[in-house]
Amino acid sequence: MSAHGHETDLHDEESHGSRKGYWIGFGLAAVLTAIPFWLVMTMPLPARATAFVIMAFAAVQIVVHMIFFLHMNRRAEGGWSIMALLFTVVIVAIALSGSLWVMYHMNANMMPTQDMRQMG
Repeated sequence: MSAHGHETDLHDEESHGSRKGYWIGFGLAAVLTAIPFWLVMTMPLPARATAFVIMAFAAVQIVVHMIFFLHMNRRAEGGWSIMALLFTVVIVAIALSGSLWVMYHMNANMMPTQDMRQMG
């Protein structure tokens, strides 16, 4: 118990992070940004492979941000943060896959462009 009658709670210290945790998160985020930037600028891989590598780095960076900056773990808020995370992941997956599906089918099913001079 502290002088004010409140317990000192180590859980609050863990849930808000530490300076070391923020620096680790910052370093990981910087590296996970710099590598895809380098890949785009130098193009050492084919375009499709570069796109997949960038998406993988983006997914890893999302996890880094959730752990080091949003402090999401199994213990936080009695597990509700994990439920919110799962809901968000499902919604984002539906939105992204639906968008990609629509764009693919629009591209595949579009009428070929015709030269307007040939139409008259």
